Amino acid sequence: MMDFLDELRAFARESADVLRRTTLDIDRDPSLVDGVLGGALPWRHVGMPAEYYPDPPVVQGRPVYLDSCVEQVTVLEELARADAGAVLALPGPAMSGFVVAEIADQRQRERYYGMLAERPTWTFFGMTEPSHGSDPAGMATNVTGGLLNGVKRFVGNGARARIGVVFARRSAGPLGIAAVLVETDRPGFAGVPLETLGLRALALSELRMRDVPVEVGDLLGHHRSATRQGMWAAVRTFNRYRPVVACLALGVAQAAFDYVVDNRRLMRVAQRHVLDGFAERLHGARALVLAAARSADDDPGDGTLASAAKIRATALAEEITTAAVRFFGPGARWEHPLLDKWLRDARAFEFMEGTSNIQRLNLAQGYLNGRLGHAQAA
Repeated sequence: MMDFLDELRAFARESADVLRRTTLDIDRDPSLVDGVLGGALPWRHVGMPAEYYPDPPVVQGRPVYLDSCVEQVTVLEELARADAGAVLALPGPAMSGFVVAEIADQRQRERYYGMLAERPTWTFFGMTEPSHGSDPAGMATNVTGGLLNGVKRFVGNGARARIGVVFARRSAGPLGIAAVLVETDRPGFAGVPLETLGLRALALSELRMRDVPVEVGDLLGHHRSATRQGMWAAVRTFNRYRPVVACLALGVAQAAFDYVVDNRRLMRVAQRHVLDGFAERLHGARALVLAAARSADDDPGDGTLASAAKIRATALAEEITTAAVRFFGPGARWEHPLLDKWLRDARAFEFMEGTSNIQRLNLAQGYLNGRLGHAQAA
């Protein structure tokens, strides 16, 4: 019998045909995402708990909720080979779902997942700020006196979302950051789309909050100790999501590689040697991403292997998409619009969930803490 993950990958590859037919249209007009992704894919509820997902896809007689990192990187890489931007634009929990799953109480879970179960619903994860990036020490967004104020930028699906999580400072110190569950129709809340060159379907946005009313019941983890609230959940979310970013980058790299193999028939010996090298590196990166996903499922508090996977996959995506264009010579980006799109998309992954410099710091910290051996064993 075919291995479950192999069959899951094959099933995902078939469903990716929906994205493949619309990838250039969505790149030109991201608003088309609503019509294409609202119900056309079996993966529209990635990461939803079983009780809110009555009709999941079934593989080998087993319902697939994509609630594990291993399943997510297997499926989403295949979808990213068609359109990574559209994958990131899928309705559902996305990053905010990790936070809800980690620290929400039962009422908050019902409020969040219940809304997503009603109809295809986009969510957001508001961490990055215009002046301070994702640095919690410089976070200016605050929630005081029952009011939320601040600006978040580079937020995926922010302008089309109905609900999400905003990280805001409630008090001084590292434990003073709260994760706030917010509906986007509240007074004082606005989501404005930003213009981007790559991953246009994601509709990166700026969130502007001015005196948005917030209650105690909006504070995720309010029933938990201060050490198990906002930033604790954020770190674990980043550790679980970095393998996903890595698999998306890998999908773009594989798509560009496949395009060259399928469309450049006559090649010099040196060019074939380059492609052979890329094939080996893609295989190695895929194994690393899968190992990182298993590590994230086993211990979301350890992001060592997730950082290694993101470094490797994002660099490979940039290198292969650049080389793919050169295989077709001058004018390739005009004559082969898919290559142009993948080239633009590949640059975005470097800035998602921490740049490579940040990931190298994580690797160093993992080494100093004795985690690198465990990562290598994984």
